[in-house]
Amino acid sequence: MDTRELKFVLNLLGAPNYRAPISQVKPNNRTKAAERDSICRTLRDRGIVDCSEEIVECRIAPPGSALLRLDTSRLPVTEDEIAVLRACAETSILTKNLDLPSDRRQVVLQKLAERGLIKAEATRLEDVWLTNFGLDYLHDDYSPHGSGLELSLDHLNCYLQFLRKRDGQSLSPHPPDNKQPVQEPVNPQRRLTEKPNDADIWYVIEELDRQLETHNYLPIFYLRERLQPPLTRAELDSALYRLQREDRLELSSLQEAAHYTPEQVEAGIPQDIGGPLFFLIRN
Repeated sequence: MDTRELKFVLNLLGAPNYRAPISQVKPNNRTKAAERDSICRTLRDRGIVDCSEEIVECRIAPPGSALLRLDTSRLPVTEDEIAVLRACAETSILTKNLDLPSDRRQVVLQKLAERGLIKAEATRLEDVWLTNFGLDYLHDDYSPHGSGLELSLDHLNCYLQFLRKRDGQSLSPHPPDNKQPVQEPVNPQRRLTEKPNDADIWYVIEELDRQLETHNYLPIFYLRERLQPPLTRAELDSALYRLQREDRLELSSLQEAAHYTPEQVEAGIPQDIGGPLFFLIRN
């Protein structure tokens, strides 16, 4: 990492749960937004950080145009998705002008983009966080070289605090009452003897999706292989339903089982009607 990237990462180490709005982690006050975003995307491409990215302008893609020429009542698309495709069928549009509830807008847009039905013309980075790979890299493998005159003692403090937490130590045995120690998410590659909470499970889904390149469509059997044990099947199913109720996760059914083994299909969550819930989609 160069000095700018290192300062970006160290600023994240000082944020709660190693996550913050992109505006709070730029290397310094002189860093322009375009440069800051470029640093973030470079680190994301290397797996050190991940980020949420809003679509602010979009246009229809050829598969989306083809879909509008079909009988959409027979297709697995929602009314909101059809409305977006029609809105950008002639020209690109600013997504803020779409007639969709603000809390649903990005969910619909991201799904359409992932399925190749629309193309994002412009995006905006929102939150950024260190991945489990990034945390492991900083703790186990990172070795700085050269001078670091632009780094502050605050940056050094963030790194030392992080190392102490990872090693199970504490900088202060009695933290102030108004400052609760940050609980680090369970690393999906380590500590599998612990029972993860719902937030940990969400992070494991995120990490598996990145590692396996399933494009936010993770088959559930991968998660079972990772988390059963320490969780039972019933405990994991209950956690997934809770994440769904909190609108942090969607469970999608399996329509075509030919590409999976019977054991992998069996790992889905059976339904009274239709195929099992099989794919995990993060919101």
